[in-house]
Amino acid sequence: AILDALAEALRATDADAAAVFAEFTEAGLGATPARVLWRNLMGTGLSHFRGFVAESFRDEGRLESRGEDILRILAVRGVAVPDEARQRITDCKDLAVLDVWFERAVTAPTADAVFDGS
Repeated sequence: AILDALAEALRATDADAAAVFAEFTEAGLGATPARVLWRNLMGTGLSHFRGFVAESFRDEGRLESRGEDILRILAVRGVAVPDEARQRITDCKDLAVLDVWFERAVTAPTADAVFDGS
């Protein structure tokens, strides 16, 4: 409950100060279940935060979304996606690479063609 209250208080605080407090809070929670809860709380309504934590959430969202888009395009087109290819797409952490794969997915005859451009 305290993390909920803190997250709510930060949403009502100056964005620069809130970003600093959010980052300190996350760092202080270490590798605990509370840190996961904190990241989930801060993942909602972070558009006004400009700190590292907020930006990392936005980056994670872009990566996840782009990977889902690639898989969806292939599914709609009826292109089979083996587990290994699906894992490669969902594990990719390079947005520029995902953007290339996204464009290839529009016309690729196979999932492998998404990766090699054939």
